[in-house]
Amino acid sequence: MTEALRAAKVSKSFGRFQALKDVDLVVMQGERRAIIGPNGAGKSTLFNVIAGQFPPSSGAIYLAGRPTTGLRPDQMWSHGLTRTFQRNQLFQGLSVWDNVALACAATRDVYPGSAAGRRTSEEKSAEILRRVHLLDHARAIVRNLAYGAQRQLELALALAGEPNILLLDEPTAGMSPAETEAMLALMSALSRDITLLIVEHDMDVVFSVADSITVLHLGEVLAAGTPQEIRNNEKVVEVYMGRRHHP
Repeated sequence: MTEALRAAKVSKSFGRFQALKDVDLVVMQGERRAIIGPNGAGKSTLFNVIAGQFPPSSGAIYLAGRPTTGLRPDQMWSHGLTRTFQRNQLFQGLSVWDNVALACAATRDVYPGSAAGRRTSEEKSAEILRRVHLLDHARAIVRNLAYGAQRQLELALALAGEPNILLLDEPTAGMSPAETEAMLALMSALSRDITLLIVEHDMDVVFSVADSITVLHLGEVLAAGTPQEIRNNEKVVEVYMGRRHHP
């Protein structure tokens, strides 16, 4: 298998506070890897370092074996890594269609200034909206969408970047059970050409979608393994999961 992502001895400090301590992470192409841990474990910080929002204090990031440490988020986008956020990053006053069209216009193969580019952009926008089940809502203003639909739209914007690696930060946070089920179905339907790295608190979602799980605690890797190995890990049960998911 091909290596999609590697974090090598990554540490990140904010003043005297060390949010990450020598984190090692290897994710293979097509893998679905979940990152879990209690609040303050360093999950979002790790995402931000991988995606280029923060430079690491030490250590290195590699995508497909290429060093990307210190690259900006837009440069990471051009290297095939896109992401969603805990809080929606959408143009609330624009339509669903316009949000996706703008994201498509940022990709290398779409040149909306020409007639051919406009056709390409329209075709790509329509296909992405079909994939996330929002084509029927294309003309709706984003602020008028239900919360779950807005989260689906943010997934669409990330897919517009044609990612090789997709980082999903709390994709089901704040959702109703029905919305969570819909988002889980969308994630499960994504092509294995896309490697998924997911931060998620809902353990039912984690165990449904993840091939493997890395557990962070106080900025360090506490454990890593298959879902069943993590279920059976007493340290993980003690610091995070509780007994409900433990056999």
